Amino acid sequence: MSEQLKFIVEQLNKEPFRMNFNLITFDSQEPMQLLQILNDVLAEIDPKQAVDIREEMPEQTVKRMSSMLGMLKYKPPATLSDVSSFRLGLVTGSKPVVHPILHWLLQRLPELKKRAYLARFLVKLEVPAEFLQDDVISDTYHQYEELVEGFKTYHKECEHLRSSGFSTAEIRRDINAMEEEKEQLIKRVERLTKRVESVSNHQRMLEQARQLRVEKEREESLMHQKQEQKNQLFQAEQRLLRLQQQLQDLRQAAADATPESLMKRLEEEIKINSYMVTEKLPKELEGMRRTVQYMQKVASEPAMGQADLQEVENKIKEVDSQINQLIEKRMMRNDPMDDKLTLYRQQASIIIRKKESKAEELQEAREELAAAEKELKQRGSQGQGSQGEKVIRGDELKRLVAKLRSKGTAYKKKKQEIAELRAEYGVLQRTEEILKRRHDTVQQKLQTVEAEKGISGYSDTQEELERVSAIKSGLDEKKGRTLDDMSEMVKKLNSMIAEKKSALAPIIKELRSLRQRRGELNQEYEEKKAQYESCAAGLESNRSKLEQEVKALREEMAQKENRYHYINAMSEIIELQIQRAAEEMKAYVSSDPLEKKKAIREVYMKNIAEQELLGKVGEYKQSAD
Repeated sequence: MSEQLKFIVEQLNKEPFRMNFNLITFDSQEPMQLLQILNDVLAEIDPKQAVDIREEMPEQTVKRMSSMLGMLKYKPPATLSDVSSFRLGLVTGSKPVVHPILHWLLQRLPELKKRAYLARFLVKLEVPAEFLQDDVISDTYHQYEELVEGFKTYHKECEHLRSSGFSTAEIRRDINAMEEEKEQLIKRVERLTKRVESVSNHQRMLEQARQLRVEKEREESLMHQKQEQKNQLFQAEQRLLRLQQQLQDLRQAAADATPESLMKRLEEEIKINSYMVTEKLPKELEGMRRTVQYMQKVASEPAMGQADLQEVENKIKEVDSQINQLIEKRMMRNDPMDDKLTLYRQQASIIIRKKESKAEELQEAREELAAAEKELKQRGSQGQGSQGEKVIRGDELKRLVAKLRSKGTAYKKKKQEIAELRAEYGVLQRTEEILKRRHDTVQQKLQTVEAEKGISGYSDTQEELERVSAIKSGLDEKKGRTLDDMSEMVKKLNSMIAEKKSALAPIIKELRSLRQRRGELNQEYEEKKAQYESCAAGLESNRSKLEQEVKALREEMAQKENRYHYINAMSEIIELQIQRAAEEMKAYVSSDPLEKKKAIREVYMKNIAEQELLGKVGEYKQSAD
């Protein structure tokens, strides 16, 4: 409370208020004076609030200040959540109501000035619906809304310009510099004109120079057109390549797309869409409906006071205690069948969560894909040139040219390699044909010799016998190796099995005892676990109760501390007032006439006598006139 008063006094003593308060004088202000100070601060924020509250009805003052504070989005403290108590405190100039308002206003004075300025233009007028049926009023109201939107746009642009770093002084300096340069150029042109006039045939030379400049400009425009046509040609080639690539991709996709793959893909999409329609989207819709119903219920209920909040908190505590009791009972029961079912339930819930997360990821991916396609279409439409094609400029064009050059070089190399391979393939094919013809001639000669000797088909039979004998010898060799390998492998396996049995025998005996020990330890673990969980639940409930008690005690301590500071300040003020009353009494009962004249009572009596005398003199003058 004292820090709040210090801050208020410091701010009121600064510009633009300069009220020269100290803590004692500010705290001793009357309710009407406090309201006037509050009104002065509001008038600094909005000049329309500059009113003398002595000339205004209290109801009008409260209504005006309440609407102003509502427009500034002021929220009363938690101790003054009731609207009626807040209005009553504002009417009576109560310090617990006015001081927080002054503290909040003086903390945010520049921001609130801007908000009040914007509210003059952005807070819309409330026009009844029956009046809007009139065409003239409806058109006027639409124009008014358009003007409000225009003001928003202009204000944003103004704020952007203010924050962009440009200043009017810099712009004026630039304008002055450009004007000076313009004057210098004009003087220079005049000097050159005078110098040229002394030359013979200067008009003809000027005309030639003008024509030269025109031709150069024409040359530049033609070069520009030539470059544009080159760009358009390059773009057309690029478009042709893209279309060819798209055609190739479509053909490849059509070749790879079998009816089975298409049906499988369609079935997967149907399953995903059916899950989205039957499970995910209805759950989200139901959740949104419940939220809307809850919000409507909250909005329809009256404002809750401190007593209502306390009642709700008590109900929440009762429900929490009931939940903790049920958890303890369930832990004490500790049914093993429930534990198994809990495991399955957890697995099922994990699978459902994974399924929902994947569905959300799919939905987000679809939204991102739709947004990317939309952005691609927008950029494509924005980047089209005069021929309706995409314009490529600057660094992107250079990168594409370099890429095309590298691809052209690689294409030439590959083409040369293909030509060499084709030439070599032709030579090999020719050699194969020559060898086949030679083989046919030798075969024919061999057949004629066999026919002459009377042993036709001998060479074929000999070749077949040699081939069959080679195959038989290979098979016999493989059979022998296989039998030897199998017998050796059986021996090794038998020896390994015997070794493993002898090695595992003591381990198996030890394992039996360990299994029995494991069962005992598992049972003991389950008992300790149940005890621990029940104890943890009880401690958790006790901890929550203790935390709530600590919180309540801290709040009570803060209230007592605030009350102590307030009573301390009031006691100091009362002591000062008592001291002043004692000094007044001492001066009043003093026998010294000079000391008696210093008394406030004597001063007031003297002023009253003077005013009565002036009144009588005025009445006498009026009667004389």
